[in-house]
Amino acid sequence: MTTWTASTFDALWTDQGAPTPGASDARGLTLTGTRGQTLRGFGGTFNELGHRAISALSEDDQGTIYRELFSPDELNFRVNRSAVGANDFAASWYSYDETPGDYALEHFSVERDEDHVIPFIRQAQGYQDDMVLHCSPWSPPTWMKNPPAYNFGTLVMTQENLDAYAQYFVRFVQAYAERGITVSQVHVQNEVFADQKFPSCVWTSEQLRIFVRDHLGPAFEAAGLTAKIFLGTLNGPEDMKFTATGQALTNYARFVDNILFDDEARKHIAGIGYQWAGQHAVARTHDAWPELEIMQTESECGFGDNTWEEAEYVFHLVRHYLQHGATGYTYWNMALEPGGLSTWGWPQNSLITVDTQARTFTRNPEYYVLKHYSSAVRPGAVPLGVTGRFSAQGSAYENPDGSIVVVVQNALDRDEEFAFTVPGDAAKSFHATLGARSLNTFVIPA
Repeated sequence: MTTWTASTFDALWTDQGAPTPGASDARGLTLTGTRGQTLRGFGGTFNELGHRAISALSEDDQGTIYRELFSPDELNFRVNRSAVGANDFAASWYSYDETPGDYALEHFSVERDEDHVIPFIRQAQGYQDDMVLHCSPWSPPTWMKNPPAYNFGTLVMTQENLDAYAQYFVRFVQAYAERGITVSQVHVQNEVFADQKFPSCVWTSEQLRIFVRDHLGPAFEAAGLTAKIFLGTLNGPEDMKFTATGQALTNYARFVDNILFDDEARKHIAGIGYQWAGQHAVARTHDAWPELEIMQTESECGFGDNTWEEAEYVFHLVRHYLQHGATGYTYWNMALEPGGLSTWGWPQNSLITVDTQARTFTRNPEYYVLKHYSSAVRPGAVPLGVTGRFSAQGSAYENPDGSIVVVVQNALDRDEEFAFTVPGDAAKSFHATLGARSLNTFVIPA
């Protein structure tokens, strides 16, 4: 029997019973017969502030949160992210080697990660023995940058600096492996276009091409690492945007294709990670380079209000990325304290809010957004092509066991009739009345 679960802002994750068999309305989705890329799954990010918040709860509540996030029977977060050093939701800025001029990396250490990041990862490992862990730095060690600071700046492109930074990645992957943690993917830099007051580092297309081709790729090969190198995480390019000084034009091909048309660079690149403004480039990359894996690497974070409107937007983002070639979708902060304040002052959304004083926690609307997808769309699923009036609000997937999952929104302020049609298979077709401003998941058994 087909199952139906729905959420609205005032009724989250409610069992709606079974929809009515048979498609009786042309206003809906119809399968086209096309199939997309195989999906790895969904996940979140192992941030220090998130683990610190969860750790304030009782052991029973901590166990509940970790089970709900990572258990295959719950949100099933399998595709997770971690920083190489500090990110903007670390308790304070740090890298793994802050000894100036230490090109031999004699002082390299991931010991800081033992406080929060690695214990967080181990909680996921308890449920996900084949977890996909993708990692990126927010900033290189400060002495490798100009200016020498975690925030702002860029990498100094000298031979000894580039070689040392490539070995920095190698040492990170090896250090995690020694602790029983497999790094699946290394993304060269978080948000290469972002020059921010939190840890960041701007890279040009040419800098990325040279670093991957001549330094990082050969270093990974020489070390025999199985971790894949991804050109990411790209928060762009945007062909056009308006700034305080006027119109800014950035040609997509001159950034992405400049690197990928270099055969020696591309042979080291297994895929591309996109986030934020990268949503505008993902389809073009998938069309031109279908052999490269595309990952969505960071969900957009809102401003700490955790509203239903923000949740509706994230629902759209998940659909957009998966329909345009991404194999995984990674949420940002899995848990934060009330207000979601970062170390540097930006309040952001999270799946769960932890009141560390009262020692209680709340599941926020975006928790249920991810649940509508991740609890039903299993690793190994493929997106199914759809057409129809709801094709801008819904999507369909076939799981490895043959079941079909339909995830659809009714964004209107009134109830709307919805039909799902499987041509030639009336037994799998159905119709239902979707509530106003609702998110819905239907699972059709094999």
